[in-house]
Amino acid sequence: MRRRDVLAGLGSVGVVAGAGVMAVRGPPSLDGNTGTGESQPGDSDETDSTNTEPLTIETIDAPGSEADAFRVPAADRATFLDFFGTWCPPCVEQMPALAEANERIGDEVLFMSVTSESIPNEELADWWEKHDGSWLLGLDPTAELTARYLAGGYPSAVAIDASGTVQWSDSGIKTADELVAGIEQALAAGGQ
Repeated sequence: MRRRDVLAGLGSVGVVAGAGVMAVRGPPSLDGNTGTGESQPGDSDETDSTNTEPLTIETIDAPGSEADAFRVPAADRATFLDFFGTWCPPCVEQMPALAEANERIGDEVLFMSVTSESIPNEELADWWEKHDGSWLLGLDPTAELTARYLAGGYPSAVAIDASGTVQWSDSGIKTADELVAGIEQALAAGGQ
């Protein structure tokens, strides 16, 4: 009788562990995607924008940003996108690493943080300044860009080469070194 209880307990552990893996990584993919949240060059998933028309993203007047419109992905250089929400504590925690990565990369890439929130521009600019943002701040009110490139949860980062192909993407809090390494993948692939 005890042996049957032990076997049933072990089987339950396997089911619970499998459910945990599914909850964190999603169902297995038959297309070769690793399921790690990272896109590898040549992956054919939703974040592969090779055959996708560029979008125009409005930016707002905030520290390091200007009220303008930018083509995403950029036509002439690599593009780095950070998807965030003002309501997201990990996004706040990510800001210093983004600032460092932006400083280290410089003007080699179009470096932009994007939110799809519907909040007044003044409120967003205040949040941006409070958290030391100093690069382009984009708005995606239709969430079309977010749907196209979001790599998982928030925060989420995507590096796209000059030809428009996603070379790296991942979600969660990253170090400046991890962000720069992802951006460098896009720079290397774009021949820059």
